[in-house]
Formats: sequence, structure tokens, C-alpha cells
Amino acid sequence: MPWHVEGTYFENCNCDMVCPCTATGQTAPADNDRCNVALAFHVETGEVNGVDVGGLTVCVVADTPALMSEGGWKVGLLMDAAASAEQAEALGAVFGGQLGGPMEGLAPLIGEMAGMESQEMAYADDGRIHQVRIGSAVDMVVEDFMNPFDSTGRGVKLSGVGFPADTLAAGTSSTARVDVFGMTWDNAGKNSFSAPFAWSA
Repeated sequence: MPWHVEGTYFENCNCDMVCPCTATGQTAPADNDRCNVALAFHVETGEVNGVDVGGLTVCVVADTPALMSEGGWKVGLLMDAAASAEQAEALGAVFGGQLGGPMEGLAPLIGEMAGMESQEMAYADDGRIHQVRIGSAVDMVVEDFMNPFDSTGRGVKLSGVGFPADTLAAGTSSTARVDVFGMTWDNAGKNSFSAPFAWSA
């Protein structure tokens, strides 16, 4: 059965600025020995297997080798506690890659699924500052770069990316703490990306 989800997303990793993994399609290594990344997706509208999943948030947390294409990723999925069992199952299948779409392409790279947890989530996005708080597991606030020499005010963008959207706004984090699934880090001051996303299969 066809499905679609769309909304806004942002991520933070421990690269210093404009993550080389994203900029090169995972063909260049990250700035550090391991890539520690969290991606928060707020689904504004969507339907999966006949289930309305609008208004819910999902967060993917991962620890990967510096060269992400080598595989062996450790991945955990955090689900919005506001989701019903039916909604959680539907979103879990989308963000776990079982229903096709963008996440399916990442599945061969995952060496360990650390699990899925349901937690209270608070997501906010004003178009430039993006933030999510997920229980005691994740606290992230990032801000898109605004180049003082750019009179358009559109911000710094990276295009031709493909995942999770074709064009991402580059930025940096002011808060970026993760402590869940045995993965713990603080990436404050490090790389971020944000974008509207629209997936279907």
C-alpha cells in the first residue's frame, strides 16, 4: 500500500562544520573516528497503511564508523509517546526501512539495531532555529547559518544531497546532548542540517 510522510527535519553530528559524509554521499570520512548523529523528523502530514501519522515526531540516533559507507552502524529509534500503538508500528516501519523509501537504502549499513523506545517529545521549529527535547534521552537545539554577505537572507544551503532531502540548510548546534541506547555524547557547537522533507513509496 502506498504511503507518504512530510514535514520538517534537522540533525546534528560531531563533525566540525558541513559534514563531509553528507556532502560526498558517504564517500569521504567524518571529521572524527566515529560519527555520532541524531536526526529528528516531525511529520506534519502523512498516512502509512491507512493510518494517519500527522503531528508526530521520530528521532533516529546512530553511531557509525568515520567512513559511513563501511557499514556496521549502531542505530536506535525514538518514537513519540503521543503515537498510538498503530501509529508507532506504522512510523517504525517507515523509519526502519521495512516499507521502502529513503531509509530502506540505509538498512544494509546497519550492524546493530539498538532498539525502539517511546518517549515524550517536544519539537519546535521557527524556520531557522530547530529544537527537540526527548525525555532525558535527547536535547538538541540547532540554528541555520545566515551569511552576513548574503543579501537574500535565505541562509547557507547544500544542494544535490538526496537524503533526507535534496537541499539542506547548514548550521550549528547550541545544545546537542544524547544519552540513550548506550550512546552518549555532547555535540554542542558542531555541525547541523535542516530541511523540509517529503517521502513516499
